[in-house]
Amino acid sequence: MSTDTASQRQADSATLTPEQAQWVAQVFEACADSIEQVIHGKRRVVELVLSTVLAGGHVLLEDVPGTGKTALSRALGHVIQGTSSRIQFTPDLLPGDVTGVSVFDQRNGAFEFHAGPIFANVVLADEINRASPKTQSALLEVMEEGHVTVDGKTHEVGTPFTVIATQNPIEQAGTYRLPEAQLDRFMIKSSIGYPDDAAMMRILQGTRTDQEEIRPAVTTAMVTQAQQFTRRVHVGPVVADYAVRIVEATRRAREVRLGASVRGTVALVRLASAWAAAHGRHFVTPDDVRDLALVTLAHRLVLEPEAEFDGVSAADVVGRILLDIPLPQENGAT
Repeated sequence: MSTDTASQRQADSATLTPEQAQWVAQVFEACADSIEQVIHGKRRVVELVLSTVLAGGHVLLEDVPGTGKTALSRALGHVIQGTSSRIQFTPDLLPGDVTGVSVFDQRNGAFEFHAGPIFANVVLADEINRASPKTQSALLEVMEEGHVTVDGKTHEVGTPFTVIATQNPIEQAGTYRLPEAQLDRFMIKSSIGYPDDAAMMRILQGTRTDQEEIRPAVTTAMVTQAQQFTRRVHVGPVVADYAVRIVEATRRAREVRLGASVRGTVALVRLASAWAAAHGRHFVTPDDVRDLALVTLAHRLVLEPEAEFDGVSAADVVGRILLDIPLPQENGAT
């Protein structure tokens, strides 16, 4: 057998099969259906969060109080039969309160690590912008690397691992703006929003399901397997080029002082891969990239002061770029 043929077979075996994509879609649908028992009428947001989990990313939810951000994170942890924790970020919160600390054990005569609430499958970082930048920085390593380092020792948080951070867009008194380096580590930024009339009626009529009544849909092992399958989704050259052109356009836009980063480009393609697998496809289409560009890229842009003064938002810039760059005609299967 020639070397080229062996290499080709190895590459083919690493590509996600249609059957495996269908399995990922079944896992995805089971989770989404269960979470919708708690979060009524917000299928799009639920699917975005679940796709981010499959892509191994993290979520920033910017929304007013009382829209179900906490319920969403708790439901996610329950549905995947994983562990979940909630960290209420306050000005007096310390980095060790997030990551954990080493405590001297007099009986053993050695320091023993006491894990913090960051060691969970689903971590709700509530009102993250109320903590000091020093405490916010405690999340930088774990969100990127999946582990924390305390006293020179590395501690893995395990898989799956997703941080769902929240912040209130209205009340800014006593808050600290998230630095660009931290925003860049969130794969998506979205909001839940208020429920529609039908969902509100169901809530008022007492049909809202309690967390304990939600039936676990999958296991953490199944989620981890789905994450591994997601990495094998085929991304064709046409699709990759389309994503690159969108990101490069954010850097050239006249209203933008700092465009999307390399991490943002990778996040867009990874999320598109997860979205494709979640919908039963083993390949990414240009439509996947276009539909996910706004939630993936907008929060990474830093606008010029003049543009902000004129009322231009990052979402406006990304929206215009998507209109300006023609959608490739190929479906991405090749």
